[in-house]
Amino acid sequence: MPQVIEIADLAAPELEVYARLTEGQLKNRAEPEKGLFIAESPKVIDRALDAGYEPVSLLMERKHIEGQARDIVARCGEIPIYTSELGVLKELTGFPLTRGVLCAMRRRPLPTAEEVCAGARRIAVLEEVVNPTNVGAIFRSAAALGMDAVLLTPACCDPLYRRAVRVSMGTVFQIPWAFIGEAVGDWPHPGMERLRALGFKTVAMALEDDSVSIDDPALAAEEKLALILGTEGEGLAARTIADCDYTARIPMSHGVDSLNVAAASAVAFWQLGGRT
Repeated sequence: MPQVIEIADLAAPELEVYARLTEGQLKNRAEPEKGLFIAESPKVIDRALDAGYEPVSLLMERKHIEGQARDIVARCGEIPIYTSELGVLKELTGFPLTRGVLCAMRRRPLPTAEEVCAGARRIAVLEEVVNPTNVGAIFRSAAALGMDAVLLTPACCDPLYRRAVRVSMGTVFQIPWAFIGEAVGDWPHPGMERLRALGFKTVAMALEDDSVSIDDPALAAEEKLALILGTEGEGLAARTIADCDYTARIPMSHGVDSLNVAAASAVAFWQLGGRT
């Protein structure tokens, strides 16, 4: 049976994971084996459980214990469930709860880029994409449009940050992903060499004079493609573009010269992903 605990003190230390710890503190870089993340909403929590992540505690409106979170509660066993009315929970977390349910979960050791790319034909590589909303949206598009894996350069936002997880609708638990390198200096080299060793041709998504259209038949004909998308402000670094096998652009109208990286990713994945 779950341990249902009525919140009596907003300052209780067991509630710190929901109210007072930063994303970096949750990740606990010094001791990654003790790291946590927050999954928000029953659907997202359900997908995390399906992927094998271990729940630590739940925070929810009282009415959801026997309501929309009933199946989640049953799956989580005897972990603590901290509960109160919505107004108290909003005061605690500082934001309205999406569908009134949060779950603190343990992180797992990350796979290597080589492990997540084993058997993959189409992957996305995110270069210094730092906005969690964009990262989450890119993962959702990757899942929907046939990408096999996502790699992130070391400066990218962590896909398990709460907002990234929520925006992705839990697809961060469905698409294999890894960081390609541990330090900022690991990209574009030796990261590019690792991609080539895995058999991938690299495609820089950039507005360059020598770029080809994203519907160029040569791109679709490649057996293995890595689509590389750049940071929100400046796009891909010049060195990255120069080192890629192709540079591709999305044809646009009305003088528009670029799209938000999340929107661009959806177009690129639709055109070049392995969707069925």
